[in-house]
Amino acid sequence: MAVGLSGFAFGVTSASAGLSILQTCALSLLVFTGASQFALVGALAAGGNPFTAAAGAFFLGTRNAFYGLRLSQLLALPRAVRPLAAHWVIDETTAVSLAQPDRRAARLGFTVTGLTLYVLWNLTTLLGALGAEAIGDTDAWGLDAAGPAVFLALLAPMLRTATERAVAGLAVLLGLAFLPVLPAGVPVLVAALAAPAVLWFQGRAADRTEKGTDR
Repeated sequence: MAVGLSGFAFGVTSASAGLSILQTCALSLLVFTGASQFALVGALAAGGNPFTAAAGAFFLGTRNAFYGLRLSQLLALPRAVRPLAAHWVIDETTAVSLAQPDRRAARLGFTVTGLTLYVLWNLTTLLGALGAEAIGDTDAWGLDAAGPAVFLALLAPMLRTATERAVAGLAVLLGLAFLPVLPAGVPVLVAALAAPAVLWFQGRAADRTEKGTDR
């Protein structure tokens, strides 16, 4: 249900950003990672350069490469099907696969989750795009806020530790600070510096504590 609502919201957001139904559906078919898709259409809606928007989307999608490193060991799929399986490496398929007790169950969980979510995501994307086109001006209905709202709803439950909350808070500050002065799509790239910055400060604090303990 959550994925379906997100897919519908993406269809609405993409259509309100000026993309056609075909372009919207092509993004879900070929990209299939919600955060990157929302980032791309959000930047385009704000008037950003397509290359900058694509760079931000690509950056957000790199986390799937790290998922893939772990899943390649766990699933040990035949070489011929790995390119196809890589397209389904997302948060949900990774979580389901890692939760299984053995390789056979992990493969089954990955396949079932990937297939059902891929079909559902693309179906609800189409429905959202068709609905947005049918009602006309999505801004008048407030549907332009659907994408950011869904994105925040997905993010909030993940902020469990103080480090994660610090990274999120600093990212918000960086994004808002550079929003008025940088082209659309670039502030999200600057905000990504929050993670290494927080980790660097934590490392420095840990070093000072360790040195104080040694004394």
